[in-house]
Amino acid sequence: MKRLILSAVIGLGLVSCTTQNTKKMTELPKDWKHTTNIYEVNVRQYTKEGTFRAFEKEMPRLKSMGVRTLWFMPVTPIAQENKKGSLGSPYAASDYTSINPEFGTLDDFKHMVNEAHRLGFKVIIDWVANHTGWDHVWTKTHPEFYLKDEDGSFHRASGMDDIIELDYKNQKMRLAMIDAMKYWVQETNIDGFRCDLASWVEVDFWQQARPEVEKIKPLFWLGEFDELESPEYGKVFDASYSWKWMHKSADYYKKNEPLQGLTDLLRQYSAIGDGSMRAWFTTNHDENSWNGTEYEKYAVITKPMAVFSATWNGVPLLYSGQELPNMKRLEFFEKDAIQWKNTYQMADFYKTLLNLKASNPALRGGDPAVTTYLLNTTAADKILAYLRKNGKDEVLVVLNMSKEPVDFKINDEHLSGSFRNVFDRTKRDFNESKDFYFKVSDFVVFEK
Repeated sequence: MKRLILSAVIGLGLVSCTTQNTKKMTELPKDWKHTTNIYEVNVRQYTKEGTFRAFEKEMPRLKSMGVRTLWFMPVTPIAQENKKGSLGSPYAASDYTSINPEFGTLDDFKHMVNEAHRLGFKVIIDWVANHTGWDHVWTKTHPEFYLKDEDGSFHRASGMDDIIELDYKNQKMRLAMIDAMKYWVQETNIDGFRCDLASWVEVDFWQQARPEVEKIKPLFWLGEFDELESPEYGKVFDASYSWKWMHKSADYYKKNEPLQGLTDLLRQYSAIGDGSMRAWFTTNHDENSWNGTEYEKYAVITKPMAVFSATWNGVPLLYSGQELPNMKRLEFFEKDAIQWKNTYQMADFYKTLLNLKASNPALRGGDPAVTTYLLNTTAADKILAYLRKNGKDEVLVVLNMSKEPVDFKINDEHLSGSFRNVFDRTKRDFNESKDFYFKVSDFVVFEK
């Protein structure tokens, strides 16, 4: 396997604040995006109650686990016309500036955001700009905001009967959308947006919206698009999805594809540059409900894949229940609460990884001072090994990506010196030996 040298670069200039209200709001430290992680909250399924107040009680536990940023799936009310199931999709909004009563009140949401900030979290909310539900308030007040079919009816979104698409050629609609986004920042003091199907919306809208909304305060922008397919969007967003990686890695395991396909894909992501970061994940709300749990996709390499997501260049993204671990697909349009237990088997595993990501300079996402070396091994078809380095700080990650035990050696001059295993705290001097024996599912993470 050829050695791959990957550099991390990011341009995260924060827009200065220009409104009088900004002084009362929670400011984002300039450096936080390099070290954060994101935990997606499915409010409906998170608790038996399915409310903001009920979830709020879980936040100290998530803080202890090392979670830094909370992403809430859409908090807006759900359209009733043509809705799916008995509860409908949170991604079919009926009003951009109201709260879904299923979750509580606006005051409940504000209380939760304030408590999250007190605990040290950042808070971002899902923003669904491409489409609305059929009985959104705009369908009556501004029907001209929507795309229309030849017969004058609202245009259904591709493959989804419960939503209709907005017309981004309409400048008044754009301004109304921006005003709605501003509302949530001004009224509730959130810290950013996860933008649903961001690449289904013209990129010049995001170019228009971001600086305008950030007149209130600097924000974090996570876009649902893959920058390999939509590079122009990466110039607007702080982070984007790694969809191709997720699908390719699932195919790698299920179809026994060569590991080199994954390393080649990492090379492609690296070639993008680092004006933005990638978000790495093993599951999310869409994947869990429609394509299966992370264990259905990855089976024995689930934990190695999770380690990768937390230690590669970018930002780790977790979904509700992964700390259990959650082994079932959650219903999307019905109430199907996560079956929490008194123990969280994966919590310490994630705590170690998330705290390492936050504290070790070698794991900073999108930092030009960090270099990543994909290391040569004697089992290039089974082992993924890489070293991330920032000055004197180094993190070594070695993952068994195969379905069998592996004897191997790291043959690479970039690895030398004494390291400590972050999980069991044992030390190892790689000047003496670089030999390994891995059982199925094994991984190691060392820091220098």
